[in-house]
Amino acid sequence: MPNAELRKRKIAQHNNDKPNKGPSKKKKEKGVISIHTSLLCLILSGTIFTTFIILYTDQIPWMMAHRAVDSFAKNILGSHKPVYAVVMDAGSTGSRVLAYSFHESYFGNQLILDKELFEYTKPGLSSFAKEPKKGAATIVKLLEQAKIEIPQEYWPKTPLILKATAGLRMLPVAQAEMLLESVKEVFRAAPFLTNENSVEIMDGTDEGVFSWFTVNFLLDRLNGDSARTVAALDLGGGSTQVTFAAMTPASLQEKDLIQKVASPKGPMPVYTNSFSGLGLMAARHAMFTVNQPNSVNVTSECVNPIIKNRKFVYHGTEYFVSGPQENYATSKVRGTDTIIGETVPIVNFDKCTKLITNYVKSKANPPQELPMKTIFAFSYYFDRATEVGLIDEATGGNILLKEFKEAAEKVCHEANAEQPFMCLDLTFIWILLEQGCGLKLDTRIFLHKKINGHEISWALGAAYDVLRGKQTV
Repeated sequence: MPNAELRKRKIAQHNNDKPNKGPSKKKKEKGVISIHTSLLCLILSGTIFTTFIILYTDQIPWMMAHRAVDSFAKNILGSHKPVYAVVMDAGSTGSRVLAYSFHESYFGNQLILDKELFEYTKPGLSSFAKEPKKGAATIVKLLEQAKIEIPQEYWPKTPLILKATAGLRMLPVAQAEMLLESVKEVFRAAPFLTNENSVEIMDGTDEGVFSWFTVNFLLDRLNGDSARTVAALDLGGGSTQVTFAAMTPASLQEKDLIQKVASPKGPMPVYTNSFSGLGLMAARHAMFTVNQPNSVNVTSECVNPIIKNRKFVYHGTEYFVSGPQENYATSKVRGTDTIIGETVPIVNFDKCTKLITNYVKSKANPPQELPMKTIFAFSYYFDRATEVGLIDEATGGNILLKEFKEAAEKVCHEANAEQPFMCLDLTFIWILLEQGCGLKLDTRIFLHKKINGHEISWALGAAYDVLRGKQTV
């Protein structure tokens, strides 16, 4: 074999015996470029997504948009900042604690509600007007529940507030102040963030605005468009609140009833009116004591004659209520093949209606714009509707106003000892909505206790307000 050919074979064999040193330099460069391209695409996609959220919040509920971004921030970036607040609601019929768990949104510094604790106790704080220490003890029990709910490391920076409503507003000043001072002593010993203004009697205006804020916050309607918001009707024990975004000249000219309420896109004019004495328990008291103001043994035209000396407690005073015992209305119940017909006592519906109508008209001035709104009603509106089967207690629902009237007529024409004051309650609700609020009988009313699993309560609006430095009202 020629020497030249032999050398070529040796060189070829030597090259084949060399170890494999991996991909070439060009392949490495292509890999680096691919990684950079992927990162650039990820960043670009995130930027486009964020821009989409910012530009289209008029079409997409702002809370939904924030939740999408927040989920990405929490799961991918590990960014999640919890925020807590504890609100005590000292109502006329009971006291409640709501311990809220929020987190701050990744963009815009908005508060997103995650969950809340809701616990209550009866009777209300105002029932302890002559025993303020016992009243404060009921608050201590609720406070213990909040301590279980809020992580201990967050106690020192979690604001704690108590706001009393119509029950304390209607007490003599000296008694109300003694109750509040007893609660302040409890708050001073609490591990949460408090100051001298943490315990107070809330103005009815704030109660209405906070309720309206809560409903629209939970419905994702606070995007700056007043037309998308709903009206909030809150029926408490001592007072009722009517609140909605003001859009017509008739509403906007009511300067004393207009509040500027914060929304993600700036202040929004909101009409709110709180009617003292038009709460359900206050109305009961007024109807029970008509023409007999100094008696605790009272007779009412709105109570069935079969009811005798049924106890009703209002602001710590016990009343014993009966229906008319003579000259009362009756109804004939037809018999069947097995049941003998009979005559049963009933409420004189016309007399009861007239009494309640006069009372409501003496205290309410219907706002012209309210009938144009989508109506959300809650508290005692919801409770009484569920108790007579107008809506499902678990899911809530919606009815026409005339269904409240029809339920009132039906109950008032029955002798029902188990629900002795239901005739009065339903009749009052129907007349309050029609005569006091100016609604038509064919107005649709949405009745709910919760929205998306969260309690409808002015307390949520108050919590948002205290966490955002009085920005809500």
